[in-house]
Amino acid sequence: MTSYSILLVEDEVNLHDALKLNLKLEGYDVSSAYDGPTALQQIEQAHFDLIILDVMLPGLDGYSITEMVRLNNNQTPILILSAKNTTFNKIQGLKLGADDYMTKPFNLEELLLRVSKLIQKSNAASFVPILNVEPYQFSGNFFDFVSLEVTTYLGEKITLTKKEGMLLKLLIDHKNTVISREQILKTVWGYNVFPNTRTIDNFILNFRKYFEKDARSPLHFISIRGVGYKFQD
Repeated sequence: MTSYSILLVEDEVNLHDALKLNLKLEGYDVSSAYDGPTALQQIEQAHFDLIILDVMLPGLDGYSITEMVRLNNNQTPILILSAKNTTFNKIQGLKLGADDYMTKPFNLEELLLRVSKLIQKSNAASFVPILNVEPYQFSGNFFDFVSLEVTTYLGEKITLTKKEGMLLKLLIDHKNTVISREQILKTVWGYNVFPNTRTIDNFILNFRKYFEKDARSPLHFISIRGVGYKFQD
């Protein structure tokens, strides 16, 4: 059974501990942050299936965190918990990119239901690799994804590593679609705590050396600055 990960950002210790306990009893893997800067650091370093976020936090408020997360193209669902209960506050949070907004005090059963719904919705819409393994060719390059053998446009034979094959298949199955580094790491490497994203950069550089006629001006393996990569044939 999949254990979904939640980052709980709440500076009120008693409430934090109570929420964490109940979320763990529901089977979630819960990480803690008690202030804004620590929350941002954790979001940058790890993958979460949901962020539960208080608004009034030391160091950096929840609205600012929400805005910064979305500006970094991170689409992790965010559930705001706040004592600020005016319509203006709710609209502000939702406009900045929060997926849901609950006011304190709240009903625990309702909170757990919303948590479950947000995670289910996110995973239903998440990235799912296509599982077809038919050979593929473009611009004189031929790929056999079963044997991981490649014949390049120059006639060279290359045997890809398993990770190279998985990444190449992922890019080709979703050609003309930008794939974020986070999606690649989670799908191909299965990391929860991410390594340096130069890992992916090095794989892309290898693909360009293998398959591009001019690796310095790639036509097929394209970098989208600050987001990820896409393949086009």
